[in-house]
Amino acid sequence: MSSSLVVDRVTVEYTAGAPVLRDVSVTAQAGRMLAVTGPSGAGKTTLLRAMAGVLRPVSGAVAVDGLALRDRDDAVSRRVVLIPQDNGLATILTAGENVQVVLVANGFSPEDARRATAESLEHVGLSAQAGQLVEELSGGQQQRTAIARGLALSGAILLADEVTSELDAANRARVLDLLRAEADRGACVVLATHDLEAAAACDAELHLLDGAAELVRA
Repeated sequence: MSSSLVVDRVTVEYTAGAPVLRDVSVTAQAGRMLAVTGPSGAGKTTLLRAMAGVLRPVSGAVAVDGLALRDRDDAVSRRVVLIPQDNGLATILTAGENVQVVLVANGFSPEDARRATAESLEHVGLSAQAGQLVEELSGGQQQRTAIARGLALSGAILLADEVTSELDAANRARVLDLLRAEADRGACVVLATHDLEAAAACDAELHLLDGAAELVRA
């Protein structure tokens, strides 16, 4: 299931003539964790969204195993999982339902989805909160629910956007260990983060500044 993700001279714009990313290139490898760092507004979220097929570059390409991504549906079919910074949870559903619904939508049987949901919530320390509505959870608990959902999908490529920003030290360490375990099973893990300690836990680091990229650790 090992996959690699290649960003080749990608430029992304929200407004014509005003690139957010300019000519960015990087390779994220299976079995390794790549940190994407930089100040707010540097383009970290934009890069992950391009990697996930959510944003189409105005030039350059994002490819998985040598084949360019067409769009988000194509990326999903190729098991590219995105854990977004805003968590993307449905507040009217419970923590468990938020995970389970996505698993069923991705082809899990109801029984397998229930089992995977329970396991993933246990991994992030939320077994006791499985039946709580998301709106009743703290910010950190919501973030861990989103992480559990992403991990349960067992993607070949896992893109995690600022997933430790709301967490205390113990839960940050727990999540970084889980991301490392994903890499150890052969996944390609990309972590966008402001957290220097989280970045240091990764194998390589791409630093963004004003839309330009520099690989500071390979």
